[in-house]
Amino acid sequence: MLGINALYQLYATAYKVRFVETLIAENYHLGLMRCPTHLSIGQELVPAILDSFHDPNHLAVSTHRSHGHYIGKRGSLRKFFDELHGMEEGCSSGNGGSMHLIDKSVGFIGSTAIVANTIPVGVGLANAQKLNRENSLTYIFIGDGATEEGVFYESLHYCAINNLPALFVIENNEFSVYTDLKTRQKGTSIKSKVEGFNVNYFLCNDHDFNYLYEIWGKSISSIKHGSRPYVIEIMTHRLREHCGPNFDDQLLYRNVDFLKKWEEKDLIKMLKENIFKIEKDLNKLNSIEEKIESNVKSIFNDSLSQRKFFQKKF
Repeated sequence: MLGINALYQLYATAYKVRFVETLIAENYHLGLMRCPTHLSIGQELVPAILDSFHDPNHLAVSTHRSHGHYIGKRGSLRKFFDELHGMEEGCSSGNGGSMHLIDKSVGFIGSTAIVANTIPVGVGLANAQKLNRENSLTYIFIGDGATEEGVFYESLHYCAINNLPALFVIENNEFSVYTDLKTRQKGTSIKSKVEGFNVNYFLCNDHDFNYLYEIWGKSISSIKHGSRPYVIEIMTHRLREHCGPNFDDQLLYRNVDFLKKWEEKDLIKMLKENIFKIEKDLNKLNSIEEKIESNVKSIFNDSLSQRKFFQKKF
């Protein structure tokens, strides 16, 4: 079981990701973020764990739903908000928007709108790390939809036979837009397909942060000591629509039991409950939340003001 300090760190990052994403959703209607946005509200577990194992030498590539990974990799919030606002000061010089983030200064090598497109890029990075004998690794963040693309299996095969320092992290929210996993993959588990390549595999259910923390650490250690690449599949849930700032549960493509389950397994709620079991006083937790909200709001408002000034000037 995680100690109180580790729990506080997980909570701070998870809460930061949740607050950043909520702020985006609340301000998207202003029309100043001129890019499609895929929010990761509900999927804060992976960014929180990523931050807990922070290493500036680790590299990462991501997907269209990359905000949380960028924050978990400790990317600049100002550059992030400026990018969403289409400003030259953004992390991708205002050219990429929400789905095309890059910040080499923190090892975040890029995200893309094309499903599975960054997988071979991540494999190339891991290959270079091995050739250069770097004591590092590359995170390859993908969703369950990417496991339906041929390049996923080609990349797993190449990683396995060349023993590359790659950690594939699959965030399985069970839906590709409105189509559920069983309909798309006909009941064939990702586990069975991955293990066919003789690759180490772990599955994390129900936002079990204690278990994910443990296997994440073990995976990093094994990869750095020359073991085969690892795949970690995390069952999770996006709270809002596939693309955009709104809720879409009125469309009924996710049933009531499914939604109720993930409401109970909400990471923010679970972490807060676990912290309260150890420390009955929530003053420290409240202070963490207030600091995060104040800092994030200040950075966002500065970016927003600059965007409005730019719009008015030109």
